[in-house]
Amino acid sequence: MTTTAVRATRALDVPAIRRDFPILETIINGHRLVYLDNAATSQKPRQMIDALVAYYTSQNANIHRAAHTLAATATERYEATRQKLARFIGAPSPEEIIFTRNTTEAVNLVASSWGLANVHAGDAIVMTQAEHHSNLVPWQRVAEATGATLTYLPIDDGGMLDLNAAHALIGPRTRVVAITHMSNVLGTIAPIAEIVRITREKAPGAIVVVDGAQSAPHLPIDVAALGCDFFAISAHKMLGPTGVGALWGRRDLLEAMPPFLSGGSMVGHVTFESTTWAPIPQRFEAGTPNIADVIAFGASIDYLDALGMDAVRHHEREITAYALATLRARHPALTFYATDDTNVRGGVVAFNVRNVHPHDVSELLDGRGIAIRAGQHCAHPLHTVLGAVATCRASFYIYNLNEEVDALSEGLAEVEKVFARAIARPQA
Repeated sequence: MTTTAVRATRALDVPAIRRDFPILETIINGHRLVYLDNAATSQKPRQMIDALVAYYTSQNANIHRAAHTLAATATERYEATRQKLARFIGAPSPEEIIFTRNTTEAVNLVASSWGLANVHAGDAIVMTQAEHHSNLVPWQRVAEATGATLTYLPIDDGGMLDLNAAHALIGPRTRVVAITHMSNVLGTIAPIAEIVRITREKAPGAIVVVDGAQSAPHLPIDVAALGCDFFAISAHKMLGPTGVGALWGRRDLLEAMPPFLSGGSMVGHVTFESTTWAPIPQRFEAGTPNIADVIAFGASIDYLDALGMDAVRHHEREITAYALATLRARHPALTFYATDDTNVRGGVVAFNVRNVHPHDVSELLDGRGIAIRAGQHCAHPLHTVLGAVATCRASFYIYNLNEEVDALSEGLAEVEKVFARAIARPQA
């Protein structure tokens, strides 16, 4: 997005948005909740909660099976979410959307169904140093099962992907490039379209699998423009319920893949001797799905659509810039782990307080009602690269205010007061 486009983007009415989120009125330890753990899961608007309750109170029925009114209504609303999500991420067809439990299951579906059938000994699986375990461990298992090798694209000092390394390491033996779109630790945004271009040039026939868990809630997404082959998301990070995710895949790839799970709903015809598979997407949705939460997820997509993802992105760029400037100016004992350039990063800020364990920082902040994440964020190898045992992570979303950044800063001032002697020592 250009500077001119950003200036033209309408601002979010954050106070009005906050009124849609009942949990933000919660009092913790005598303080109004300051929720800065959105990279772990987002909070939920009344509209999504109402849709979930409405299903169980007036629509509850199994889908794709019966002809009665309730079943037809539930099926229609379930499939409406598939259509909404396809439009939301720019998928060519709703039939290319597969509902899963989360991003983890979506990546495992690709690794098991496509990977085990198409990756062989001597092939290379290319990932990055910034991967969440969900887009790393499944491919390690494929490599173990097939004899493929694993290669990791490095990140630079600003947490950005090294494109020169991509040119050097993606080659004729590459069969899979698995890459996170936005790092859940650093917030840095990978140039997916460029990675796809390099892959098509250097490794014809390889697939590009994108972990979009962090990007889909925060960036305008167009999978056709990105050019990738698979894109995985989780509903709970984008105002939706837990237990729902989705995989978008190219139709030709999905139609050639064997099922991931077997049982009801995913079959074409069954005899005592053999079974044929249903067409996509049903082929990959065995058994009774999470109907209520998929329907409620549709309300979350409606909510984000109404805000406009350009406006969401603009808000997060502004609050992230404010957070970085504020924390750097007021807290010289903090170490940060990524570039400050909000053109190439989202609303995730990882930091450490000198000589203070992140868990201690998080506990003291929680005493003031401030929720951040402390730990390795399911990215152990990345923390090894960063040289950090763990990190603190503050992550922002549509309902966060600059005043909440100020509250975080005040909380960190208390941390610095409590641990003043430790901070004064040379770096441990």
